[in-house]
Amino acid sequence: SERTGNIELALQTICQQLEAQIELRRKVQQALSYPAITLASSFLLILVMMIWVVPVFKDVFSHFQAELPAPTKALIEASSWFEEFYLAIAMALASFCVLFGITWSKLPRLQKYCDRMSFCIPMIGQLLRLAALTHWCTTLGHLLRSGLPLPDALRVTAQSSNHWLSHDFSAEIFKHLTRGWPLGDALIRADPKHVLFDIETWQLLRIASESGSLPQMLGKRANALGSQLSNRLNTLSQSLEPLLIIFVGIVIGSLVIILYLPIFNLGQIV
Repeated sequence: SERTGNIELALQTICQQLEAQIELRRKVQQALSYPAITLASSFLLILVMMIWVVPVFKDVFSHFQAELPAPTKALIEASSWFEEFYLAIAMALASFCVLFGITWSKLPRLQKYCDRMSFCIPMIGQLLRLAALTHWCTTLGHLLRSGLPLPDALRVTAQSSNHWLSHDFSAEIFKHLTRGWPLGDALIRADPKHVLFDIETWQLLRIASESGSLPQMLGKRANALGSQLSNRLNTLSQSLEPLLIIFVGIVIGSLVIILYLPIFNLGQIV
């Protein structure tokens, strides 16, 4: 804004970006809150069963004068091992999380690796890619509409990125542009495997750069990607609910059936 002399447009751009980021964060939290709560509650329920419920059945089964079924024996052995070492396991997990957090904050290389691997997470990775690409298109489009030349806009986009992969690709595109490559070739050279930029986005930006309508195309593409991200979040939220219910039912039901197998065969055991 200092270089273009348009403070008002810069403030409007910042406001629009903040509103878009808040809305996107709200949609992501809304879509993932139910799965997170369901998985956490089921995990806690399994812990309660392994630490307190299964040992009770172990005392009951100790009076049986017959061989227990193999699944029941395996569950009792696992419960005994977990009951003995669950404090050590919890401390080890907490120490690992703290150590990983400290290492992650100190090593940009680890941050880059985590950001790259985040795109490979099933179901979630594609959403993260769409969110990063939407933010990239929105930021670059606003900077170009404010009057900055493309190389400077790319440099600012890289510096303002909250994703290392988007930052590195923006820096690579800037490098290829300064060497004289057009935007379409710079995009494909920076991201030949289409990790961030899908083929449709690459083609649209290449055509827009050649026709002189790049700022408008970036805005339209950001809106299209945002709508696509919103639809996928809604679909993910609706599809995960029954899948998680089935998963939790299978896990808890399996534990209960394994515990009651000796009782089902009580005639043969006694």
